[in-house]
Amino acid sequence: MTVITTIEALEAIYGATNESSTVKEADWITPHYRALVEASPFVALATAGPEGLDCSPRGDDGQVVRIEGDRTVLMPDRRGNNRCDSLRNIVRDPRVALLFLIPGSGNCLRINGQAQVSVAPDLLASFAVKGHAPRSVVVITVETVYFQCARAIVRSELWNPERHVDPATLPTAGQILEERSGARVDGAAYDAEWPGRAAKTLW
Repeated sequence: MTVITTIEALEAIYGATNESSTVKEADWITPHYRALVEASPFVALATAGPEGLDCSPRGDDGQVVRIEGDRTVLMPDRRGNNRCDSLRNIVRDPRVALLFLIPGSGNCLRINGQAQVSVAPDLLASFAVKGHAPRSVVVITVETVYFQCARAIVRSELWNPERHVDPATLPTAGQILEERSGARVDGAAYDAEWPGRAAKTLW
């Protein structure tokens, strides 16, 4: 195996960065970038902490974050698996990276910044859905924002319905839990109960 160990060796292979890859970067949410953020119902949130890295999916009914001014976005922590991996990391290391996906669009949007976990009552209440407020809100100060080249989504045909995978061909969550727990979890029961449980605890 030949491993690249220096920036010079890496640049010798990839060459210089072209202007279109760098001029697109801003340190605030420009009007064009605002339109992309507001169109996105899904973001992957990357964090780092003493135990390592985490990348967590976040989604909402409508835009996944709220823009507050030109340099701040607010992300409610909706119901999930309660591991709190991202939140534990942010409390100890505020660096975050976000990758927004927009259904039907080839371009992604990236934001890097610094985050805090807020439990301010008024802020939590402002994100309530069907009477359920999130237990916290991630407040992200934007340091860099830019769009990501569309090649990855074009290559993967991510939005092409003809390329969608039949869920019946994949292991279910229940099957995975049963295997990993040594059958302490009844996989079939878990899968049967999950849709109803999720519908009651979505928010």
